[in-house]
Formats: sequence, C-alpha cells, structure tokens
Amino acid sequence: MRHVNWEDPFCGDGNACFRIGTDAEGNAYIAVSGAEDHPITDTRDALRALIRDIKAGKADHLL
Repeated sequence: MRHVNWEDPFCGDGNACFRIGTDAEGNAYIAVSGAEDHPITDTRDALRALIRDIKAGKADHLL
C-alpha cells in the first residue's frame, strides 16, 4: 500500500471513528480508525464530491 497521510479520526460518542487520508498520487482513503490497512479507496475528486454532497444535506436521511 502507498504511504497515506491520515487526518485525525472523526468520532461520534460511543461509535467507531473514521479516518480520511490522501496519498501523493491523488488517491483518497476512508477507513475505520484502527483498520487503516483496509480502506475504501477512490480519487480525491470523488472524496471532494462526497464531502460536498454530505455538506449539502444529501446524507441527512442516514442520521
């Protein structure tokens, strides 16, 4: 696996924490904290679109 620059975990109360990271080749990664060796991988553009959609409320029904 490539070297991933992981952000600090995003955690909810009593829930698993998620980490987001990127590498030098333009890939983005999302993993459960502690399981970074099994991430979901896509492009930074895909991660950017995901974050924009979440911020726009398109995932609110999951809360």
